Amino acid sequence: MLPLKVKDRPIVCTLLAAGCCARCILRFCCIGLQSAYRQPYEDLAKELLAFASAEESDKSKDATDKEPTEDPPCKKMRLETEQSHTEGGDKAETSPAQAQTDPDSANSEVCVVCLGVLQHFCDKAFAKKVSEAVATERYQFDSLVLSVSLPAQLSVREHSIWLLVKKQVREKAMCLGKDDVIQVKEAFKWIMNGLVSQELSVPVLGKSLFEVSVGFTHPETDGDCHFLATTCSDCFKPAKNKLSVFTRMAVVKALEKISEENFRRQFPCPPGHPATRCTVQDTQCLHVSVFVAGRYNKFSRTLPQTPWVIDGERRMESSVEELITAPLLSSFRSEGFNFSSSGREDVDVRTLGNGRPFAVELLNPHRAQFSKEEIREMQKAINQSSDKIRVRDLQVVTRDAVAHMKEGEEEKTKSYGALIWTLRPIEKDDIEFINDIKELKIAQKTPLRVLHRRPLAVRQRVIHTMTARFLDTHHFHLNLRTQAGTYIKEFVHGDFGRTKPNLCELMKTDTDILELDVESVDVDWPPAIED
Repeated sequence: MLPLKVKDRPIVCTLLAAGCCARCILRFCCIGLQSAYRQPYEDLAKELLAFASAEESDKSKDATDKEPTEDPPCKKMRLETEQSHTEGGDKAETSPAQAQTDPDSANSEVCVVCLGVLQHFCDKAFAKKVSEAVATERYQFDSLVLSVSLPAQLSVREHSIWLLVKKQVREKAMCLGKDDVIQVKEAFKWIMNGLVSQELSVPVLGKSLFEVSVGFTHPETDGDCHFLATTCSDCFKPAKNKLSVFTRMAVVKALEKISEENFRRQFPCPPGHPATRCTVQDTQCLHVSVFVAGRYNKFSRTLPQTPWVIDGERRMESSVEELITAPLLSSFRSEGFNFSSSGREDVDVRTLGNGRPFAVELLNPHRAQFSKEEIREMQKAINQSSDKIRVRDLQVVTRDAVAHMKEGEEEKTKSYGALIWTLRPIEKDDIEFINDIKELKIAQKTPLRVLHRRPLAVRQRVIHTMTARFLDTHHFHLNLRTQAGTYIKEFVHGDFGRTKPNLCELMKTDTDILELDVESVDVDWPPAIED
């Protein structure tokens, strides 16, 4: 038994006459009982027609002695339907109840509001079709969230029917707000969540990490929104990633601005009857990203951190990024990745010590759950793939945890070891003063070698300590502990005076850097893992 009241009868009759489907009628009667929408469509339509017919019976009893002037809505619908079938040469007559309850019938009318979404795509057969599409993608998941994408013109048609209902409500001195109307998406999920859950044997949750998206289009009525572009042109602005300016949000915004009178002048109330139902797009599956973090060492002076491509030509065979991510992509069956790290080293710089923290965002992974032992096996696979790098502390982390890697990055410290060449011959005593330098403040203009990818600016940096170890008359070893973000090479050779002060000025001779190693990155992340 539907939770409808006597006051709902005029709205039900109005919507039946307008061409609304049974479930859309429940929506506009603000029925929030989910079980009502889950009833088989045939039973629901019959019950609504019986409810509407009760008013006609009451009216006919009161008007037995009066000459009828006009047929009531439900009788009028029956007559029109019978007449159309007779004129069309149909042998069997079809009542409105039959038309409403036979969604696959050629004579069945498509709902003027939901364009068939709540009529033809809310049953076990469609749930099975969606579930089969999900199964073919071979995702690993223990729950899902169901989302639905609807054509933007549904909002226009919904507004049109709302104005029709509003007129009926006003005449009956009833109180009803547009926000009280149940949304198509909500009604669709009330019906389909349970059916899809049953088919896939997993719960449907509001905050699941795995999303199954069902989309609908309706080319026949694409033009329904176009009049809004003239009336509310500021609501429709082209966007690079949108095929059409008539997005749902833009249409909703325009409908909030347009007056009722203007809307009625430009769009019919109720809207016209569509000849076709909505078309279903391919079911889309998406798992939220998984983040894997660790620390890496780089032992090669011919290995870039990321793929090195210049003018479309690849310069190096591989990269740190590729060596780390290849086994991860394979294991997680991910469709892509984003690699980030706490700073970066040049291709000819090694990263030693406890390594550099990194994080990999794995996009749309088809498998997302791994045991600690399986993660250790991934780390082992990375380390066995090349002797140029080594990974440690590999682990799955949260998105929020990755932010810790970047927090206060320039306030962190890093330690370096460098082999320095001097133009002027030196003695051991010539470099002793370096050991006494503490908290040296330098100003570094963006180096020439990175000016093509970084904005021109002067960055203030601090070299906390330096120690020098004499090697021979033209070489010494220099250890530095600096503020993160300091350009070490430029501090040594001066970069044509773009770094001040620099080692050339301090030693009063030309100096250059022959080898550079990162010896520690003082970022206490991610947590260390015992071997």
